[in-house]
Amino acid sequence: MSFGIRVRDLTRVVFQLGNNWMTLAGAALTTSSAFVLIWFWFMEFTGSYQVNPYMGILLFVILPGLFLAGLALIPIGIWRVQRKAKLAGEAPMPLQAVDFKSPAVRHLLTIIGVLTFVNVSILGTAGMKGAEYMDSNQFCGLTCHTVMSPEYTAFLDSPHSRVGCAQCHIGHGAPALVRAKISGIRQIFAVTFGTYSRPIPSPVEHLRPARETCEQCHWPQKFTDNKLIFRTKYAEDEANTPSTSVLLLKIGGHTANGTTGIHGRHLDAMERISYVTTDARRQEIPKVIYRDDQGHPVEYVSDDFKNLPKEKLDKATTRQMDCVDCHNRPTHTFMLPDRALDKALAGNRMSAELPFLKKKAAELLKVDYPDQKTAAAKIPVELAEYYRTTYPEIFKQKRGQVDTAGEVVKSIYLHNVFPEMKLTWGTHPNNIGHEDSVGCFRCHDGSHTSADGRTIKGDCDTCHILLAQDEKDPKVLRDLGMK
Repeated sequence: MSFGIRVRDLTRVVFQLGNNWMTLAGAALTTSSAFVLIWFWFMEFTGSYQVNPYMGILLFVILPGLFLAGLALIPIGIWRVQRKAKLAGEAPMPLQAVDFKSPAVRHLLTIIGVLTFVNVSILGTAGMKGAEYMDSNQFCGLTCHTVMSPEYTAFLDSPHSRVGCAQCHIGHGAPALVRAKISGIRQIFAVTFGTYSRPIPSPVEHLRPARETCEQCHWPQKFTDNKLIFRTKYAEDEANTPSTSVLLLKIGGHTANGTTGIHGRHLDAMERISYVTTDARRQEIPKVIYRDDQGHPVEYVSDDFKNLPKEKLDKATTRQMDCVDCHNRPTHTFMLPDRALDKALAGNRMSAELPFLKKKAAELLKVDYPDQKTAAAKIPVELAEYYRTTYPEIFKQKRGQVDTAGEVVKSIYLHNVFPEMKLTWGTHPNNIGHEDSVGCFRCHDGSHTSADGRTIKGDCDTCHILLAQDEKDPKVLRDLGMK
């Protein structure tokens, strides 16, 4: 058989097998999606295109899926044609003899090999970029915009805003990725049908161990120095009177002089502390187990624990203390109005020269707005109207400061309250300290007592030394050369 006849017969067989709607649809789907993917990767490589989260789903998830589906349809269509012919009793198409010494056959195999390499390369690149995109902060925070908007907004304002979401929430390796994506399927259904929780609860039961996250950068036993804290508060009076507290926080580990700070005591290498909690958010801690220097466990029990009803006692869980028991909102922190306004005034983001600014701003922040859009529209207008009617001269002279204050107060609301997700002031308690929520006093309340009469202290000097408390002009600041 001549070379021309062999090529003609081989082409005829391929054409006959592939001339069906399913195979042609698969070829068109694969080809078109491949062209789009390659064009996008080129645009991304040249830096002339930025992916938004919704386009990312199309480019990194849907298009690779269509490419793979097209490849699958090609052989399925051919198989269906052969099966249909067989059921109809038609003679099978003759197989053509393949002569590997023939230049035409080698040329055809080369083309097939190149196309296979291209397909594998496209699939591999698409899979890699898809996995990379699904681990990105954009995907985590912006794809499900309404659902994750509170957490993503808080994340962008946090000290960890340059740490990827996946680094803390997913972990390393294929098993962690698979678990996360399987969980993601459930979340997609929840978003699609609107069955997700409002607000999204803190994932205290499903967080990765602190030793795999926090302690990859922070080493508790190496915190050897105390920390000087300055905190300025502003009164809700006409002058927005400031007062400053200065305290020395004993955050250290084990120091050279034999003292032990907060981290050294709570996160000792010998794992000294475990506790029993009776609620899902770990705000109720009626029992603490402390391992002393000799390694003996000492149980400190509150009166609440002794009087717990059986059904609540059955739901109680025991947990070994780690970083997130106190730093429970290290990245997704939501402030209360008083603290947020003090921070804005202390940072000169708005002027304390405006009379009763803190009082009026706090009132506006605590209004029950139906949604963020309404709050964003009303807060600056209401603040400006207050000064226009109550202090008309100040309004004329300092209109710029009034407008700036309105924008700052609006920003505070938009960063901390999300009515659509039923997240308002204090929804997520922050366990650091004890001013904004019960925090330290979950255990350090003076009521947790051991069998021999010892108690977990709640004294001020247990964790810090107060050098000045709510003073207008603290002497310690002058002594330190800071005034």
